[in-house]
Amino acid sequence: MPSPQTAVGNLLARINAHDARLSDLAKLESGWAGYFALFPDYRIDVETMLSRDALVLLTGSASATHRATGRSWRIPAAWRALVSEHLIAEWQVYADNKPVHEILSGGP
Repeated sequence: MPSPQTAVGNLLARINAHDARLSDLAKLESGWAGYFALFPDYRIDVETMLSRDALVLLTGSASATHRATGRSWRIPAAWRALVSEHLIAEWQVYADNKPVHEILSGGP
């Protein structure tokens, strides 16, 4: 039986490979596909991964380049995942997305 960390690692590998088939839910897949279209080199770099039972906590950074403008960003972030039956039941992201919003709005 794979560990919760393995399930999260599999999710991260799919995100970093821009595999939008991250869930069985069409809206989530569509959202990820749209995000990957905006930021074709989006990736998550994990510095720390800790787990207890089904809970996995991660710290690191997310980065990407905006396809339309060529502007790049890199922000520190933390993630919280809850794994159930080897699948990600909850995925929460904690980050200051101001640099991303500025790029998307044409700001500084």
